[in-house]
Amino acid sequence: MNEGGEGRADRLLALIGEHRAAIREALDDERYAELLAGLEALAAAAPDDGPAVRRALQGVRLALLPLPFGHPVSAALDSVRLTAAPPGPGAVAGARELVALLAAAPSQLPAAGAGAEEGAEEGADGAPDELLRAPALSADEARARCAGAPPPELIRLLDPERGDRYPRFQFAADGGTPHEVVLEVNRLLLADIDPWGAAAWWLSANTWLGGTPAALLGRLPGRRLVEAAAALVEGD
Repeated sequence: MNEGGEGRADRLLALIGEHRAAIREALDDERYAELLAGLEALAAAAPDDGPAVRRALQGVRLALLPLPFGHPVSAALDSVRLTAAPPGPGAVAGARELVALLAAAPSQLPAAGAGAEEGAEEGADGAPDELLRAPALSADEARARCAGAPPPELIRLLDPERGDRYPRFQFAADGGTPHEVVLEVNRLLLADIDPWGAAAWWLSANTWLGGTPAALLGRLPGRRLVEAAAALVEGD
């Protein structure tokens, strides 16, 4: 089997099709709706648009993460983790076939918008309330700190009521610009693709570091933070 990004993506899509009934049973309506949305985004992407294909594929992967340990599809998720080689155009064709296959079994699909109202209070993409409650800058404040458009590496969370929010820990105190180490870590975490996951890493306790990464900024060498993030995405 091709060990490149396209081969890994093809394998994952094939397994989703093969185990579609078990996946539907294992995922709640909200997660299953996210899976369908990711597959549809992948199917709609231009085959030569590498970033769009990769974002959609990671959306599929994130939706499948709650599968129980030992599920036949779980092992394939590691092969398309964020550090994997980019998928090729064949992933788009595979997604189109898979979407058609799933559409042929409407009884397995949640009702349109299922879970949307229940998850609305959590924020976009099911982000936990606590991430949106963390101190943050508005879009205008972030733009002022960056003297222009904020770089894509910065975590940007969408609050349904307040709009874009940039977690404050990303910026130096006293009106400073973004921390360089934050930008480096966020590039590893692909914060532009999965900002909620990146925010959760920064704002959650980390046993490897012995504390919350955001609280350790300036207290630990930046290289320690980079190594901890690299260990996560590389599966060490």
